[in-house]
Amino acid sequence: MNIALLGYGKMGKTIEKIAIKRGHNIVLTVDKDDKDYDISVADVAIDFSIPTVAFNNISNCLNNQVPVISGTTGWLDDYDKAVSLCKEKKGAFIYASNYSLGVNIFFELNKTLAKMMSTLKQYHVSMEEIHHTQKLDAPSGTAISLANDIISQHTGYNNWKLDESDETTIPIVAKRIKEVPGTHTINYKSDVDTISIEHIAHTREGFALGAVIAAEWIAGKTGVFTMNDVLNIG
Repeated sequence: MNIALLGYGKMGKTIEKIAIKRGHNIVLTVDKDDKDYDISVADVAIDFSIPTVAFNNISNCLNNQVPVISGTTGWLDDYDKAVSLCKEKKGAFIYASNYSLGVNIFFELNKTLAKMMSTLKQYHVSMEEIHHTQKLDAPSGTAISLANDIISQHTGYNNWKLDESDETTIPIVAKRIKEVPGTHTINYKSDVDTISIEHIAHTREGFALGAVIAAEWIAGKTGVFTMNDVLNIG
């Protein structure tokens, strides 16, 4: 498979290494300032760019009938536009805030726990996420997904905020520490105890492998998908 990498930072380079190991060809690498490139040379594109260019990258792929896998976070104000364009062009598109198999299992555990805790009003939920210092957005897209999943299952919460809380708001603390690939912790605390679930990434390779697997899976398909479709979970 011929793959275009839209975004050629640390994640892009890790994806390149794994894709080549799995027998694919990297036919195009695009950095944030590259504008004149021919996306049609690729069978599929993987976008790990930056928030300000992600939607343009995705639109370019869909307009040229190139399936696109996006792991860029911080651009989701335009997500509905991307979905509409994908349907209009009969293209193929996957967005995930995190492509790690372990994180996607963690998403399901989080939803199950939130539903269980919904009737136990003495427990108050909070979240902490830690990432490397080069991560531009805060909170992380994964943390936002986790918070929104809690809200969907737990009747006591209707919002999340960075470093703020009230009775119906989930507080998220975002820390940036050098060389931390990603840690997400969810706490349910009462006066007598705390229940916690946590996912700790040891390397970027789990995220990269998931993105390549998603690119392999989407070949020949049409529609808007999630990692639950790719992994057949949830």
